[in-house]
Amino acid sequence: MLDDLPAGHGLFAEDGLIARLRDLTRTDWEAYIGHDFVRGLGRGDLPRPAFRHYLIQDYLFLIQFARAYALAAFKAETLDDMRAAAETLRGLTDTEMKLHVRTCAGWGLTEAQMAATPEDLPTIAYTRFVIDAGLKGDLLDLLVALSPCVVGYGEIGLRLKAAAVALPEGDAYRDWIEAYSGDEYLAIARAAADQIDRVWRERGAEARLPALTGLFAAASRLEAAFWQMGLDAAARATDI
Repeated sequence: MLDDLPAGHGLFAEDGLIARLRDLTRTDWEAYIGHDFVRGLGRGDLPRPAFRHYLIQDYLFLIQFARAYALAAFKAETLDDMRAAAETLRGLTDTEMKLHVRTCAGWGLTEAQMAATPEDLPTIAYTRFVIDAGLKGDLLDLLVALSPCVVGYGEIGLRLKAAAVALPEGDAYRDWIEAYSGDEYLAIARAAADQIDRVWRERGAEARLPALTGLFAAASRLEAAFWQMGLDAAARATDI
């Protein structure tokens, strides 16, 4: 299910920076996109409390990521890069967050209740890591720190796409998979990968690769920790 698609499968250039970073961080990347949480989504047997906790925290996460893309617009030195940051920010607020709000509404949660939920520690760790990378570095540092999220979700969506057909119509897991394997989100992921390659050509040099690899690996590990947060929340709920 998760292992039968070629690397990249159209999301990014096979000779681009994302492909190189994935190859250099293969263990961290596969632990992220092949996490038990992700596999449970595809099978449809992920505990519902795990998904509920994840969705609420991801809503809070996206608020901070929207701020990070606003920072990307500030860091940009060209109008094209400013427009790219603004387009991704719109995708976060108009596509992803609406999916979260719609799904949680089915469980009787309002957007105001979601926004008032305290951030879990993995949410704080990941989002502040990305913002810190952008504040300390340049646009390329920030885009690389952001990329495991925006590109990785597209890869996960495509890898799970076939599994979604077996899930019932209207199922929350099917809706999630279809959203992240849909044309609208995949266009966002491809545009992000293209922008990274362009900025890498303009600002990159081989001497920067080790530091960028470190950022990419750390963000991938934080993504895996985010999935694990949902499983841990479900385990706590079972223990009560």
